[in-house]
Amino acid sequence: MKFFLDTANLEEIEQAASWGLLDGVTTNPTLIPREMERTGLTFKEILKKICKMVDGPVNGEVISTSAEGMLKEGRQIAKIDEKMVVKVPMTPEGMKAVKAFSHEGIGTNVTLIFSPSQALIAAKAGASYVSPFVGRIDDKSGDGMEVVSQIVQIFQNYVLPTEVLAASLRHPRHIVEAALLGADIATMPFDVLKKLFEHPLTDIGLKQFLKDWDAVKEKIAP
Repeated sequence: MKFFLDTANLEEIEQAASWGLLDGVTTNPTLIPREMERTGLTFKEILKKICKMVDGPVNGEVISTSAEGMLKEGRQIAKIDEKMVVKVPMTPEGMKAVKAFSHEGIGTNVTLIFSPSQALIAAKAGASYVSPFVGRIDDKSGDGMEVVSQIVQIFQNYVLPTEVLAASLRHPRHIVEAALLGADIATMPFDVLKKLFEHPLTDIGLKQFLKDWDAVKEKIAP
């Protein structure tokens, strides 16, 4: 499974990249403005910096609701760097744009997926990735992981090249469940990535090892 970071925070991305775990980044119209305000950088400048930090796809999202507007914005996003992927919403207009981008060789991630049928439509339109929003489905008393499971099964049935990018993941168990179901990618906030490292038994074991070493190190010192 590939790990993407769902953030535009340059410091978080730099740290995650230093761990050797980062395969890509997803951003959206909520995350980018926060970093613009924090750093004073423009939309384009932030994405350029992220592309330099990450050895993998970087997602930039369109905000237009018409296919024409999406195509105009998406082409500009794609010009930022060859790593850029254009995020497009799951709408009829969005699928028009995805089909056009596919013919132009521009990678796309169809976002705001909440059902297997939406994912299938996106794949048929030529999307590079689909993003089922697990946490938001759960919020409405649905089963986000069941949706991921069904999408994975459908794509396997027809050997579709579109990758399943599990999104709206809120805790480590979400990552494990998505991996067990065969999702290609998990995109997560920085704090969730950090929690993947954590286990109380690891802390206890390390503390004991260091204590045992301190007890004998003077005896074996040269």
